[in-house]
Amino acid sequence: MSDHTKHSVGASKAPLRKICCTILLVLFLGAFYASGFYIHGLLSTAKESIQTTYKKTKVKKVRNVSSVLKQKKPISILLLGTDTGDLGRSDTGRTDTMIVATINTTTNRTTLTSIPRDTTMKIPGSSDTYDKINSAYTIGGTSMAIKAVQKLLDIPIDYYVLINMSGLKQIVDAVGGITITPTLTFQYEDANVVKGQKVTLNGKQALSYARMRHDDPLNDYGRQKRQRQVIQAIAKKAMNFSSLSKYDSILNTLKSNMQTDLSYDDIWALETNYKDSAKSISSDYLHCKNGWYDEASLQIATSDERQRISNKIRAELELNDSTSTFEDDTGIADIAISTAQSIGQ
Repeated sequence: MSDHTKHSVGASKAPLRKICCTILLVLFLGAFYASGFYIHGLLSTAKESIQTTYKKTKVKKVRNVSSVLKQKKPISILLLGTDTGDLGRSDTGRTDTMIVATINTTTNRTTLTSIPRDTTMKIPGSSDTYDKINSAYTIGGTSMAIKAVQKLLDIPIDYYVLINMSGLKQIVDAVGGITITPTLTFQYEDANVVKGQKVTLNGKQALSYARMRHDDPLNDYGRQKRQRQVIQAIAKKAMNFSSLSKYDSILNTLKSNMQTDLSYDDIWALETNYKDSAKSISSDYLHCKNGWYDEASLQIATSDERQRISNKIRAELELNDSTSTFEDDTGIADIAISTAQSIGQ
């Protein structure tokens, strides 16, 4: 192979690796968008991928997101992880993962705020007295999920990204498995791990590791931490690839398991202007109290806690504090809130 050929191959690998790693890193940040960036020789394939994953919602944007991106202002992206495709499911499913990612180009900081799946609220448009927030997707798809989060926290959701659980499994296999250090010892479905002992997981094992909830002392909060751990491991593994075919496989997997309202131009703008915000990553979550209604376990977010999270997210977006009163609007007078402290506090 001539020096010129070696240089050309190396030059092709470098941008593709950079782009794929940026995609997977943003995946970790809570924006499960992908399959848009590619080297110029595969540009048509990238545009085709975007057309496949792009799906506009029925929700009117709270603000002019095109202007926000153009001015490189902070943005918010709602990550939705649905259980569709999990354990053979083919129905609409629910969003067991709901994370608001705020990306701030001024501070070069990204903040991930998790919303517990069982957080109780009155879902906009629902006839029920109350619902768990993860059922908003079942009731009205992505549009309803966005409306529910915006109502719960009084924040603007600029974009969304959706991934299904079977997609997570396929992505792990596409990168050749991941290595993690388990946060606790447990055996669940295909996962059998020991706290503190590094282990390499294939797709099925990683999915089981990420979805286990009931045996975790932190319950859903612990699962959220493990989900972020798995995505971070995927991004780390991809950074070491030197094969173009590996990245092609990753992009094809992401393309068939992602859905987003980020356009082709939006994604390029993020890759160009927002990638440095990955230098500092912080996490938070909506602290809830345990409650029960009709023998169903619930998570109750107090008005003070909703105000705290709202103001924090709005600050990351460089917006004024919320003027909402955040009344406890679960619509249920007889919910018994546990006297125990909120999990994780």
